[in-house]
This record gives sequence, C-alpha cells and structure tokens, in this order.
Amino acid sequence: MVRTSVLAGATQVDPSAVDREVFAAAGRVSPDEARVILKTANGSEVLLPVELVRILVASASELASGHSVTVLASEAQLTPAEAATLLGLSRPFVARLLDSGDIPSEYLPGSRHRVVRLADVLAFQERRGRRREGRRQIAEAMEAAGLSEP
Repeated sequence: MVRTSVLAGATQVDPSAVDREVFAAAGRVSPDEARVILKTANGSEVLLPVELVRILVASASELASGHSVTVLASEAQLTPAEAATLLGLSRPFVARLLDSGDIPSEYLPGSRHRVVRLADVLAFQERRGRRREGRRQIAEAMEAAGLSEP
C-alpha cells in the first residue's frame, strides 16, 4: 500500500506583501468578539463559527509576520520523516525520539513502519521550547549573579 505524504496534501498559504497590513489588522481582532460572514458567489451568506474565526485570526497573525501557514488536522498521522521535517530535525534523530517514547508513535498493522500524530509532534515541540527557554533563563540568572564561567 502506497501512502501519500500528509504534508504534500496540506493546504499551504504563503504571505502576500501587498496584503500584510490587512493580515496585521485581522490578527489584532479578538476572535470571540468578531463575526465573519462568508458570502458565496450566488449571494448566500454563512456565519462562521468562533472556532473557525480563531483559526483565521491566528493565521492572519502568522501571515502578517511573513510566515507561511499550513493547515493540517491535529489528528493527522505523519511518517517519522514528515515529523522530522516539521521539527527541523533529522529523521534518524526523530526515530530515536520515537524509540525512547519522547514522541508517542504506533506501528502500522503488520508492518515495521510507524506513524506519529501531529498533535504529539506539536506537544513535543512545545515541551522542547519550554525547556530551551528555562535553560536560557537559568543562564541569564547565573550571569546576572556573576556565577558564569569566563
């Protein structure tokens, strides 16, 4: 069975320099206070739910910062190579993280191949970022106290 890449099929939006100010303005809107109405070509209108408005506002903030936005469901199942691409790490390093359980994974039925939930990859990335920030704060505190090595 051939598996197509989850990342290749994901919707990706690249920022437009022309619309950057509009993205910035939309990114400053409180999603809980905004009402977004989608108007179709035939004139019918759909009031978007607040959950979708939150996605739009978050995406607008990222686009205003010049970042591309990729839309994937958090339950999407990635290969270790796709997880490595998202994390900016090598596939062998991600395989070691899977082996150690730092990132949960499961084997495909009757196979040696594993899949990883996007939500688990994002949770790992968040934990890693918090640890990095903690180490930075400790280093700054040591330096301020004059405890750093020359």
